[in-house]
Amino acid sequence: MLYYLFQFAERIFELPGERLFHYISFRAGLAILLSLVISLFFGGRIINMLRRMQVGEIVRDLGLQGQKEKEGTPTMGGVIILLAIVVPTLLLAKLENVYIQLMLFTVVWMGLIGFADDYIKVFLKDKKGLKAAFKIAGQVVCGLVIAVVMLYHENVVVRMPKAEAEKQHYVVLEEFKGYDAVRNANVDYVYVKTQLTNVPFLKGNRFDYYWISEFFGDNRHVWVWLIFIPIVIFIVTAVSNAANLTDGLDGLATGVSAIIAATLAILAYVSGNARVAEYLNIFYLPYTGELVIFSAAFVGACVGFLWYNTYPAKVFMGDTGSLAIGGLIAAMAIVLRKELLIPLLCGVFFIENLSVVLQVSYFKLTKRKYGEGRRIFRMAPLHHHYQKMGIHEATISVRFWIITIILAVLTIITLKIR
Repeated sequence: MLYYLFQFAERIFELPGERLFHYISFRAGLAILLSLVISLFFGGRIINMLRRMQVGEIVRDLGLQGQKEKEGTPTMGGVIILLAIVVPTLLLAKLENVYIQLMLFTVVWMGLIGFADDYIKVFLKDKKGLKAAFKIAGQVVCGLVIAVVMLYHENVVVRMPKAEAEKQHYVVLEEFKGYDAVRNANVDYVYVKTQLTNVPFLKGNRFDYYWISEFFGDNRHVWVWLIFIPIVIFIVTAVSNAANLTDGLDGLATGVSAIIAATLAILAYVSGNARVAEYLNIFYLPYTGELVIFSAAFVGACVGFLWYNTYPAKVFMGDTGSLAIGGLIAAMAIVLRKELLIPLLCGVFFIENLSVVLQVSYFKLTKRKYGEGRRIFRMAPLHHHYQKMGIHEATISVRFWIITIILAVLTIITLKIR
């Protein structure tokens, strides 16, 4: 909204400095500052309100050190994160941008699913929360919307040389001439509809979902949705649930998410900047530059929330925050065509989720084979395993942050790996 206000002021009043709002870097900086102000200034007030409403965490006794001390700590603090993301985005981003609209839908929709789950647990005193079928249905709807927009919206395109598009028989939406700074020459470019995605180690650093649908023959462009939609739904469901599982220690999911969001901001910048994309030889994705502003608000919201969520936590994000964060990370990776890098970038989420799957599967297998279930880990998810080993939760959280930083750097390095 401020973006449009300053555009109007530029046309009517010619105020000095109003052109600053044309720069993504300036608006991204403001988004971080504003999200920090919202989460820090209003966070304490929201926590006090939750405390007055007796919105406290119900803790099951799992035999973990310091666990019962968390009883009664306000939950549903994810509302702080949502406000600190949505408000700066509404004020500073271009709201007609399809990617911004998609991110706003994702954060609100997944936040509502998490809020419903927390509400049932806290106010209706049902420890099971929202029924799994309804929660999964909500995640499926979110994934479906993201996939359909990616497949059919006219502004979701990839820029590439015309010769390459003709060679691959892509659907061309627009042709134009552009300057290739790397080749130092004018090139015929086109915007194409394609389900290309970046992946390291393969020729050209790319993978096309059309390749999976080759058995449809000449109609593979029509039927690729049969492959793409289930994959997107799976990614959104898996990442949002993984973020939920990771949210088990003070500051763990929040810190990890802040690092991932910062990495996604870098990926959004290089993908939305034609010159940088050419230099790195990655896809130039028109209109994705606005996601830098959204990512900046995401980073500021997580860092601001960490002020209250770090050990000893004054508030928990609850499913309101964790499902929204996981959904956002999945959605951003998909629209930036970096979804195949999720196991690397979100390695902590991935291993937390995997530890639960392995623990449950191994327990059932050994119970069927030996009549008594056995465990791989002392407790799952993995962070509880380390707690059982006597490591303090603050130490576990910081070490997981460090691991996430390493994985984030490796993710960025893959941009140049061929």
